[in-house]
Amino acid sequence: MIFRKATKHDVIKIVEMIADDELGKTRENFQIPLQPEYFTAFENIDADQNQELVVLEDENSEIIGTLQLSFIQYLTYRGGIRAQIEAVRIRKDKRGLGIGKTMFEWAIHRAKERNAHVLQLTTDKKRPKAIKFYEDLGFKATHEGMKMHFD
Repeated sequence: MIFRKATKHDVIKIVEMIADDELGKTRENFQIPLQPEYFTAFENIDADQNQELVVLEDENSEIIGTLQLSFIQYLTYRGGIRAQIEAVRIRKDKRGLGIGKTMFEWAIHRAKERNAHVLQLTTDKKRPKAIKFYEDLGFKATHEGMKMHFD
């Protein structure tokens, strides 16, 4: 398996994986042709040195997973860097094979390479299996997250 930086040509496969999920189906609009907003978002992510959109390819060079790492510089923790992992998805036919664990191991290593002092994530409370998975990897629910959506 190969981790690599996503390209514009990967956007359709990435959005397809993000939308192929019980909650993703309610948030995304996966259709061909893909809406231009997804390509605009990709261009913004790609241009930002603190964003890493990554895909995972199998031995046949097929994309089977994706994730996004954001590196947030702030003043606390003596000018520390916080890594945020988002949009972790594995292609439906590849789930349950340990690929998620491999992806998180890679992300943890990458966050350490970038000198982050913490790797954080949020997950929907409607995903108890995901929460258990993250806990098994060593993540701890140390804070209460809050959001304000603007529709």
